[in-house]
Amino acid sequence: MKALRRRYSYDRLVVCARSPAWCQRKKGGSTDPCMGRSRGGLTTKIHAMVDADGRPLRMELTAGQAADAPVAERLISDIEPGTTLLADKAYDTDAIRAFVKGRKAWANIPTKINRKQSFSFSRWVYRQRNQVERFFNRIKHMRGLATRYDRRPDNYLAALKLVATRIWINSVCESTS
Repeated sequence: MKALRRRYSYDRLVVCARSPAWCQRKKGGSTDPCMGRSRGGLTTKIHAMVDADGRPLRMELTAGQAADAPVAERLISDIEPGTTLLADKAYDTDAIRAFVKGRKAWANIPTKINRKQSFSFSRWVYRQRNQVERFFNRIKHMRGLATRYDRRPDNYLAALKLVATRIWINSVCESTS
């Protein structure tokens, strides 16, 4: 009995014009909805809302390439009347400004360069936004959070909430002493 041999290395392309493993794996990236590609590689964005003392009130996770504005509406959903919302240029959308105005609050957000309309903006008040940056700096002191050792987004968010609890406890201990 004679063994069947391929005559040429490209014989398989004559019969079926696709790669041999064409249906072996599912296309796409990670199944983690909070892990996404950006310029720095695989990243996760942490969106946080803090009070005037830098204590976290709410946190959300998104993929690195996701826009900031859609998450903001969930973060500021229960904003109090008379509150001043401080945010960076990424949150400068008409929807966020309308939502804050509807809640009788003030959005102190710098306008994007490509925006034609200008809004009232106070640089002096905007300086207080460093409380958010200080919160992120405290998070970066935790090595596991800074490098995101947890693969699952719910575990990572739970670790963030533990750090937030620690920040709240430290602030209460500092205010009582």
